[in-house]
Amino acid sequence: MQRREFLKKAIKFFFSVLFISSSAVAGLFLYPSKIRKKQVRFFEVMKEEELPRRGVKKVVFQIPRGDHLINTRVFFVNNGGSLFVLSPVCTHLGCLVNWHRQKGEFICPCHGGRYSIEGKVLGGPPPRPLTRLPFKVEKGKVYVGLKV
Repeated sequence: MQRREFLKKAIKFFFSVLFISSSAVAGLFLYPSKIRKKQVRFFEVMKEEELPRRGVKKVVFQIPRGDHLINTRVFFVNNGGSLFVLSPVCTHLGCLVNWHRQKGEFICPCHGGRYSIEGKVLGGPPPRPLTRLPFKVEKGKVYVGLKV
């Protein structure tokens, strides 16, 4: 093997190793997020008789996070006999919305996003409606599903 052939093979080998290792590192950063998709877990939030008969009810409850509990809130909405749960997280930048009873809207205090009682965007910068959360009623207790 001549010197020139050896150098060509050495350079090809070096760039092959460099390409494979950089691809592996990129894969480690991109792939784990798909592996660790959050599962929906149901948390008890209240008794069945506390569900709103009409309108909006804000419910604050605690969920475990590591070795401590964190406060979480959701909005139960009964609008014309349709009962559903809305996330309080604004779809614009993640601020927490509040229910304004006089206006009949959810309002984001950060950038003025406005949502209807059903969570649909009425105005402001939010790109999507408020997220509807799964819930279930079992044995007189209400559970809300959250991705944790």
